[in-house]
Amino acid sequence: MTPAAPRRTVLAAGLLAPAIAGGQSAGAQAAWAPTRPLRLVIPFPPGGTTDMIGRMVAERMSARLGQTVVVENRPGAGGNLAGEAVVRAEPDGGTLFFTSIGTGAINYAVYGPRMPWKPEDMAAVGLVTRMPNVLMVANRMPVQDMAQFLAFARGRQGEITYGTAGIGSSPHVCMELLSQITGIQLVHVPFRGSGPMLTELMAERVDCGMDNIPSALPFIRDRQIRALGMSGARRASVVPDVPVIAESIPGFEATAWFGVQTSARAPRAAIERLGAEIDAIARDPAFRARLAEFGADGPGLTPEGGTTPAAFEAFLAAEIRKWAEVVQKANLIAG
Repeated sequence: MTPAAPRRTVLAAGLLAPAIAGGQSAGAQAAWAPTRPLRLVIPFPPGGTTDMIGRMVAERMSARLGQTVVVENRPGAGGNLAGEAVVRAEPDGGTLFFTSIGTGAINYAVYGPRMPWKPEDMAAVGLVTRMPNVLMVANRMPVQDMAQFLAFARGRQGEITYGTAGIGSSPHVCMELLSQITGIQLVHVPFRGSGPMLTELMAERVDCGMDNIPSALPFIRDRQIRALGMSGARRASVVPDVPVIAESIPGFEATAWFGVQTSARAPRAAIERLGAEIDAIARDPAFRARLAEFGADGPGLTPEGGTTPAAFEAFLAAEIRKWAEVVQKANLIAG
């Protein structure tokens, strides 16, 4: 099937690029600057969490770099079509990939040799933000917290269904990790996106579900579904009464994340300049406040709470190793 034509949206650029953050010298600043509009390729359709955050980043990059940023939605193959387009583009730093835990880590294990690029084909630019997934149950389920859920599931091995946004998605592998740590056996019901999954969970046609917090938050607040635990390291300010899963299962942590990559063949000066801009955006109080409204955290990859290409590269390597083990144990490798 021929993939749908990518959707493009042009975001207005600022008139002047402000001084770069992160302590670089004026000489380092002048080493690279974009001479034409940039392209930010987003691997999923408009309207989802990835698209929403990606557009926020593109708007701010436009203002900081003094160049228009063209947002291009290129969904398909779990995000692999978008990544392949970036790897094959002219490697001048002008084509960026808005990556996530799926495209930046999980897909390497799921698709294996079928992946259209290797980790070394992409250069890390910077981590934008992280956010937890949330474990939810249908209101009819007779459990009120994680301890009750685990006890209930252990007594009904292989009977309880859980929905996610799809096979190999962040919520899916997060639930697989939960199963591997606790020994509970659940039945996965994959959907084509968070929306259909949440609809079925509210209709009580699946027992429980896992999703990124932004998509699920309105329904949790309206008590149409019951949240049991967050997958992050600390409670989310948007739902402070929902504990983290680690409070019941010590050491459990699995966060969705979003960042920027580009072709590894791009000039190093371009990667460093773009990385400094992502760092400045991620540190910006107004940007972080906007992200916090739907449960996202700051990146925190450096002691100062920011991000760098080197720190993001190390983070990516650790995530690839972590999720490869989960995928292999769960036998989620695509045929």
